[in-house]
Amino acid sequence: MKKITETSVVEYDEPGGPDVLHLVTRPLPAPGEGEVTVEVVTTGLNHIETFVRAGTETEWHEDYPRRSGSCFAGTVVAVGPGVTAYKIGSDVVGHVRSGAQATYLTVGVDHLVPKPRTVTFETAGGLYLAGTTALDTLDELKIGPDDTVVISAAAGGVGSIEAQIAKHRGARVIGTCGDRNFDYLRQLGIIPVRYGEGIADRIREKAPDGVTAFIDNFGQDGRELAHELGVADARFRSSADRRERELALLSDEPDAVAHGTEQLKKVVDLAERRAFTVLVSGFYPLEDVAEAYDDLQKLHSRGKVVLATHPVTTRRIVKAREVMESRG
Repeated sequence: MKKITETSVVEYDEPGGPDVLHLVTRPLPAPGEGEVTVEVVTTGLNHIETFVRAGTETEWHEDYPRRSGSCFAGTVVAVGPGVTAYKIGSDVVGHVRSGAQATYLTVGVDHLVPKPRTVTFETAGGLYLAGTTALDTLDELKIGPDDTVVISAAAGGVGSIEAQIAKHRGARVIGTCGDRNFDYLRQLGIIPVRYGEGIADRIREKAPDGVTAFIDNFGQDGRELAHELGVADARFRSSADRRERELALLSDEPDAVAHGTEQLKKVVDLAERRAFTVLVSGFYPLEDVAEAYDDLQKLHSRGKVVLATHPVTTRRIVKAREVMESRG
């Protein structure tokens, strides 16, 4: 096999919007002890990356140029000394602190788990941060069959995975959303409730025996609503809690990497067993990364927005949500 010495990677040289992102060619280090080189097939987008890029995430400290992306799936193309868990041709799902939006990555095997054949690359590329954040949150709250849980922004990347895994655990799940997402949540077995004035009464109507837990991914008045519904503070998680969880999952400290990989393995196993499915609402070529983030930042997408390094076609398909939005 031809030795790969370069990678195309998404970088940015200053804080800003999606327009500061650009694709550049950089040298690719050969895999060292305990490392492999992965040809990236898909890589997911996450909202926290937009905050880091904009410069509003004050706890993120990296020199410029910075690289973008933390989630990826791909195929091992080179193996370093001492690696026995993976061989050339192994399909993997993985995570890095930053730099996943690339054609090739050299990464430690402690950042990887095997990708099952039944989990598509489109799904696998966006699993890490959304899936592990969802799983960590549900684990912390000990969500189980005795719970009725409210999840806000339940059609989003993290919220949709949380809602489905909670339902898989036997909980009754109410998802808050806009009207456009009612049918989507119903298809997942989630009870949809419309955002806006009077939401507490609408939730009570769907949960006459009360609400036991509340996960706020929306970030607007979630704590007040949880209190109004009688949810104990110990069983409430805010959007600020989610931010802290995501930052912890993006840490490159050894304990954090080990935890993230352990949780990713569980997430991939749940995906293989179809405990949840991921709707990919935007699928873009890697070179269209700025357009993909612009799509994500509109806050209208369901599930995940994903980049692909080798899409079958780059032809644009009008999304149903774009048609609905154009009708006002």
